[in-house]
Amino acid sequence: MNVIGINGSPRKKWNTATLVAKALEGAAAQGATTEQFHLYDLDFKGCTSCFACKIRGGESYGKCALNDDLAPVLERIAAADALVIGSPIYFGAVTGETRSFLERLLFPYLTYTVPYGTLFPKKIKTGFIYTMNVTEELSKESGYEQFFKTNERYVQLLLGAAETLCAYDTCQVDDYSKVVIESFDPLHKAKRRSEVLPLECQRAFELGQRLAGAESVAA
Repeated sequence: MNVIGINGSPRKKWNTATLVAKALEGAAAQGATTEQFHLYDLDFKGCTSCFACKIRGGESYGKCALNDDLAPVLERIAAADALVIGSPIYFGAVTGETRSFLERLLFPYLTYTVPYGTLFPKKIKTGFIYTMNVTEELSKESGYEQFFKTNERYVQLLLGAAETLCAYDTCQVDDYSKVVIESFDPLHKAKRRSEVLPLECQRAFELGQRLAGAESVAA
C-alpha cells in the first residue's frame, strides 16, 4: 500500500501541509508507505488542451504529454493505492497550482464516450483536505460545498472512492500584529489554532487510516 500526499499550499508548515502530513501519518500507522509532494516546489503548468491524451493510437493516449516537474508525480500517483490532495481555499476555490494539478491529473483519463468513462487502470481512494479562513456557516452560504462535491464527483468517476475533510475558520498567520488584517479577531484565531487544529489533525490522521484500508472511503 502506497499513499501519495499532495500539498497545494505555498506554505510547507502551516494548516494545509500539517493536515496532509497527518493524513500520511495515519496511513503509515496502517503499514502504508507514503510520499509527500509540494506543488509550489515544482515547475509545471495546467492542461494546455493539446489533446495528445485523446489521439487514437497516439503515444500519449490516456497520459499527459507534457514533460515537466509534474510528470513523474503523476506517474507515482498512477502506481499508488491512495491519494491525499490538500489545498487552502483562496477566493472560493483551490490554489492555482492545485487547479492546474487537478487538470493534469484527471483530464487524460477522461473518455468522451457515452456515458463518460475512465482510462485509469485501477481504483484508488482519494481524500480531499481543504483549509479556509471562513467559518463553516459562511462556507455554506458562499456555495463552497458544491465546489467540493464537484471535485469529489470527478474523482469518483475517474479514479475511485473519495471523501472530503474541511478545516474552517483557520488561523492565517502566526502574528496578526505584523499584518493588516482588521477583519478578524487575532485572539479568536489563536484560540482556534491551539484548540481546534489538534482536533483537525486527529481527523486527518483518521482519514489517512481509512485511505490505507482501516475503513472504506465513501464511494
